[in-house]
Amino acid sequence: MECRWVYMTAETREEAEKIGKALVERRLAACVNIIGNMTSMYWWEGEVQTGSETVLIAKTVAAHVPALVEAVKAEHSYSCPCVIALPILDGNPDFLDWIRSETSPREN
Repeated sequence: MECRWVYMTAETREEAEKIGKALVERRLAACVNIIGNMTSMYWWEGEVQTGSETVLIAKTVAAHVPALVEAVKAEHSYSCPCVIALPILDGNPDFLDWIRSETSPREN
């Protein structure tokens, strides 16, 4: 299974924590890092906007990306949330195995 690094933003830390918890609990991500106090500048509704956002970075597998995107959209306050997945090309093999293990279905 190929691993993915998913970059997302949220309006507040509380929203980021809610999204991150949902992704990890559903095993759509092995882990989510939350980084606060980012300044974003972007075009929206014909104007340049500036605002404070919180970054989320999830580690997952490629097969989970579509469900992860849908889960983020369902939990997010934005009408068009930033969710982009990048391939993880290399890294600590043990960590990559951990991502795969923690995003695998569990038997009850």
